[in-house]
Amino acid sequence: MIADDRLITYIRSLESPECPFLEQVEQEALEAHVPIIRKETGSFLKVLLMIKKPLRILEVGTAVGFSALLMSEYMPEGAGITTIENYEKRIPIARENFRRAGREEQITLIEGDALEVMKSLEGPYDLIFMDAAKGQYIHYLPEAVRLLGEDGVLVSDNVLQGGEVMESRFAVERRNRTIHSRMREYLYELKHHDMLETAILPLGDGIALSVRRGKKQTGNAFQEAAPDGADSRIIE
Repeated sequence: MIADDRLITYIRSLESPECPFLEQVEQEALEAHVPIIRKETGSFLKVLLMIKKPLRILEVGTAVGFSALLMSEYMPEGAGITTIENYEKRIPIARENFRRAGREEQITLIEGDALEVMKSLEGPYDLIFMDAAKGQYIHYLPEAVRLLGEDGVLVSDNVLQGGEVMESRFAVERRNRTIHSRMREYLYELKHHDMLETAILPLGDGIALSVRRGKKQTGNAFQEAAPDGADSRIIE
């Protein structure tokens, strides 16, 4: 946990239950030790969807379909989700969950390597939810930026790795050093990318919220307010 465990427990205690089927899918995933989004991450996504009202959503990493189903409950009417999964054992479970929920028309599951699938897709997407292999985020980023529409939102989950990302690579276990270095590179790229504005939030296991910039302004960016009766002045 990034935040204090007692605080997280309290925040989760405030949550209202989802629809019975979503609660069932969540419980089944937890019992099968399938990684799904945390309660607080789900709440964040719900609010974001209600603010952004995305019509085209891309999810990278379906697992058993829980997060796609959650988003489908809060996206606007007429919206659709494309979700990508490469793990063969989870694909039929996700498809069955979409069928049981009656969401087959709203959610399209594409099987295959996420990067190759992303290269075959055409944007723009209003929202991309990244929740796949963490060490591959840095490789997915160019395609995610290409697929995002102007003012589109990229949500990257599990970016703080339980707080390990802030440590020196020599302070993490040797087997985790590659993913550690790749995630640090990914976060740096998000914060320094010319086409993205990013906030990194210590929510759940860390969320990076990125917005694709609109067309850049040319010339001077700010205009200084002028006294009554005077011309406004441009701040150089």
